[in-house]
Amino acid sequence: MDAHSCLDVASFAEAYGITALLEEANDFVLRHFQNVAATPKFQDLSVKKLRKYLKSNSLFVPSELVVFKAVVVWIEACPSERLKLTKELMKNVHFPLMTFKEFGEVKTAKLWTECNIKRLYQTMLEDFRSYHVASETLCRVYLPKDSLVLVGGDQISADFIRRTPSRELWFGNSLRNYTGVVKTVEWRLLGEMPNPPRLSHELAVVAGKLYVLGGQNYKGMLGVLNSVYRYDPLQNRWERLANLQEKRCNFSVVVLDEMIYAIGGYIDPETNLDSVERYCPNTDSWSFAKPLDMTLSCHAATLLDGEVFISGGFDCRYHCLLSMFLYHPERGTTYLAEMSQPRAHHCMETLNNHLYVVGGVTVDENMMSIDQLACEVYDPVSDSWSTLTPLAVSHVGAASVVLEGKIYVLGGYCQEDYRETRLVHRYDPTIQLWENIGEIPGPNTDIRACLLHLPKHLRQ
Repeated sequence: MDAHSCLDVASFAEAYGITALLEEANDFVLRHFQNVAATPKFQDLSVKKLRKYLKSNSLFVPSELVVFKAVVVWIEACPSERLKLTKELMKNVHFPLMTFKEFGEVKTAKLWTECNIKRLYQTMLEDFRSYHVASETLCRVYLPKDSLVLVGGDQISADFIRRTPSRELWFGNSLRNYTGVVKTVEWRLLGEMPNPPRLSHELAVVAGKLYVLGGQNYKGMLGVLNSVYRYDPLQNRWERLANLQEKRCNFSVVVLDEMIYAIGGYIDPETNLDSVERYCPNTDSWSFAKPLDMTLSCHAATLLDGEVFISGGFDCRYHCLLSMFLYHPERGTTYLAEMSQPRAHHCMETLNNHLYVVGGVTVDENMMSIDQLACEVYDPVSDSWSTLTPLAVSHVGAASVVLEGKIYVLGGYCQEDYRETRLVHRYDPTIQLWENIGEIPGPNTDIRACLLHLPKHLRQ
């Protein structure tokens, strides 16, 4: 399904009563609205269907100008019949959320030359001016299909002496666009995981269930954990699973062929691991896979086309690494082109058949750890790296996810002075820019994030 075929698919599914297919097609239209509105098929929509799309909380648009232009295109496709619907349809455009530049484009639309809707433009102009000054609450609410979930982490005390690990789970229920470029996430508390609280842990999602693995809780001499729990969001129930065979924190996790792989990490700051172990959900058991060819911690791993890619991290001598390599559970390690700068405590995500590395720390000429603001993207076809727009602030030990075609980097801290980074930044590859979309709630250092499909009653 694509932008050119989704409306035909929706019509076919509706005609033959294929409910699941109809829901899928309508969902595609809403979440790719800007591209769909640019197709000829969009102009053939009935007013009933257009109205339904415009009123949906699942309508994803970068700005209100996109909604306005879509309505104009639809009206101008058959003005003799549709001009009379202008006032009704324009009620679905939140003009006060536009910037002055965007409203300038509204003003130049040919639509307003029609005598019978000139007054409508004046009314919208007055609303734009008054709300632009007075309103701080008006926004467009968008409900993603899956929820961004934050798990655990810790907070640093004001005197930088104590760190308090957390058991909290938060989820992003909606994304909210306010006036101009102001965007936020609406956060809700999902609950708490079983004791102990943890940070520097890892998450996996298999068959819609959340797995929380390892990490650290700072209780006892070392506080590194090997415990594993599974959360079922439909039942709102936690289950204790078989322990990891080795305690580990600051490691990485991938899900390959429905098996969970725990890769590297450390037992304590002096002892990195080269071991890899895999978990089988069917038997609730762990087994060792082929180890890495070196000990590694604070690295990042992700999947692309069924292959495991691992970047950066610290070796056994705490050297910050440039490396990028493929890992195979039977064949082991295959090295690829190195990053342009070393990094650790960073994030790596897969998007559009490329691998993006962001945040973390690097080293200066004196081999001291400093904040890494530079970002890079890896092309597996050419085995090469290129630079991205850098981050505006530090994100060391941050969480990251890909949600509907954009990379989210959440929380962390600043290596220079250990200030916490409460901000959420989102990278949009279509405009190649980072957006600030507000702050995260609760703990924000050494947190982890994932996407979960949550039951509807939690998102009302």
